[in-house]
Amino acid sequence: LIGLSRAVDNAPDANEGTWRLMIEGLFTTVTNVSFNEKTIRELIDQVHEEKARLVPGCSGCGSRCGRNDDYDMNLLWNAQEDIRSLKSLILFGVRGMAAYAHHAMMLGYADEEVNRFFAKALFAVGEDWDMDALLPIVMEVGEKNLQCMALLDKANTESYGTPAPATVPLTVEKGPFIVITGHDLHDLKLLLEQTEGKGVNIYTHG
Repeated sequence: LIGLSRAVDNAPDANEGTWRLMIEGLFTTVTNVSFNEKTIRELIDQVHEEKARLVPGCSGCGSRCGRNDDYDMNLLWNAQEDIRSLKSLILFGVRGMAAYAHHAMMLGYADEEVNRFFAKALFAVGEDWDMDALLPIVMEVGEKNLQCMALLDKANTESYGTPAPATVPLTVEKGPFIVITGHDLHDLKLLLEQTEGKGVNIYTHG
């Protein structure tokens, strides 16, 4: 994904598919998502294909500049501790932000400024920058995260209405059940529709 962010920096024709791939790639690495080797490999292949589309001449270049290469994560983990800490804040921050962006994207909502920041942040992680250069990116992660949360709130409220307090029974009903996170309202809606009238109870932490 850092290699893709480098390609985006060098190419003018990044599109909705580019941002979707970047967001899906980041979201796939979030710890509460089931890791699947096959899925990860397929995403890596898609990232390489998108890089080749954005900068078609780079893969066969005889004089590589490194601007579109994949990033060796060992460079981050073995960096000087302050640099490692700042880059980790950026990386972990955009991974969490990608979850919000992905949920909003599933409802048809996106923010071009937020999308481009994913590339900006990943690009920064891959560069040999000092603390003075990285710290503003760290601060911007927080700013863009709030912007992304506002986007998701808009997506949810315009799709499902404004949340209101409700009395929820705490009784555990007999019969088969499914436990699901309440983060993704779109998935929750689909599951409720698919199980309606089938005697399957759905539980969530809300």
